[in-house]
Amino acid sequence: MTTSAERSTLEEQIGQWRSYLRRRQAIHAPDVEELEGHLRDQVAALTGSGLAPEEAFLIAVKRMGSLDALSLEFAREHSERLWKQLVVPSGTSSEEGSAARRNAFVVFALALCAAVAIKLPTLFGIQMRDGGESFYARNLSLFSLPLLAGYFAWRRGLSRPRCALAALGLVAGALFANLYPFGAESHTLTLTALHLPIALWLVVGVTYAGARWSEAGGRMDFVRFSGELFIYYVLIALGGGVLTGFTLIMFEAIGMKAELVAQNWLIPCGAMGAVLVASWLVEAKQSVIENMAPVLTRLFTPLFTLVLLTFLVTMLWTGSPIEIERGELIAFDLLLALVVGLVLYAASARDPEAPPSFFDRMLLLLIGSALVVDVVALSAIAARISEYGFTPNRVAALGENLILLVNLAGTAWLYVQFFRGRRPFAALERWQTAYLPVYSGWAALVVVVFPPLFRYL
Repeated sequence: MTTSAERSTLEEQIGQWRSYLRRRQAIHAPDVEELEGHLRDQVAALTGSGLAPEEAFLIAVKRMGSLDALSLEFAREHSERLWKQLVVPSGTSSEEGSAARRNAFVVFALALCAAVAIKLPTLFGIQMRDGGESFYARNLSLFSLPLLAGYFAWRRGLSRPRCALAALGLVAGALFANLYPFGAESHTLTLTALHLPIALWLVVGVTYAGARWSEAGGRMDFVRFSGELFIYYVLIALGGGVLTGFTLIMFEAIGMKAELVAQNWLIPCGAMGAVLVASWLVEAKQSVIENMAPVLTRLFTPLFTLVLLTFLVTMLWTGSPIEIERGELIAFDLLLALVVGLVLYAASARDPEAPPSFFDRMLLLLIGSALVVDVVALSAIAARISEYGFTPNRVAALGENLILLVNLAGTAWLYVQFFRGRRPFAALERWQTAYLPVYSGWAALVVVVFPPLFRYL
């Protein structure tokens, strides 16, 4: 007979199994419930034959198969559902179909609003060229991200205090980007244009995760969403480039120049609207096919490791120092940020209970190489500052490289602890997701403090 303690342990094990499926996002929540029902039936049958609940659970899970096999099986059995959430037949009267159509309508309405928003400044004489470049550089993220945050706040049913907090962050970003008296050639203007989207992306993350933002799993879901959004946006941009090219060719064939229409309308309006559309696609598509970012991570991790190692060996062989100019600084920071991104997406697709693998060792080698590159870059930045003094670009680069150094060092240490069996892999995942607000916090600091600190130069 099963005791209350055994039942409690069994429920805890089933809860962990259920959380694992949901965290991996291989299948949707209703499918998880269906699988859980099958699992409970298996456990009940096995315990009825005399097995202990813990043993019955292990056997039942083994019979259910691996997560990848379950995903494949669901894809085969429910293939007609893969695109139902994208294109719902008009004849359906189900509650799910109505919700999907309503969601699609809202998204495309917001995408239209974003497309219109980027053209509104022209009503006040602010053009995308002829002196208006600085305005659009500062405000580019404000034409789409507030709408995206509003969409997620509506989808998640955020409470009024959370909505007010998100709105406060967006309004503050808009004010600091537009009230400061930047000059036309201001370095702090460039820093604001680069860092404001990073700061506002945290607001989007809070609305996306909703009440789960305080959980590592909720933040990791936002990481997955960000990677998938980037991939979809690039794909839409490529398609938009082809569309623009064909448009120009067709109008050229009848003797009309459509370049200005494409530059002033098609490209900017499409770029803003695509942010909402790409986000909807990530949300709407079936989870069984949403693992593009982790797959690309496995492909590019060895390549990035090879590039970093080759760079370090070449630098040591030639004795050439790193040139610290603005373009090179941005390139190095982007490279190190990509390394952090690769680690994040690798963690998002990994079974936290699995033992260390060859790919984990490859990631550790990549992190170690990035740490060395970061230290070299930091020493070059420090030497430049000691020789020529402080400038906005150098201080921003110094802070960003220090933040990346701490992140990479902590990640490397936790990976080593994981290899030694002293820390679970979940500790590394918690460290990575908890560190995300640091990047947005630093970006907000650059936007708010740097302009007056450096006299808007």
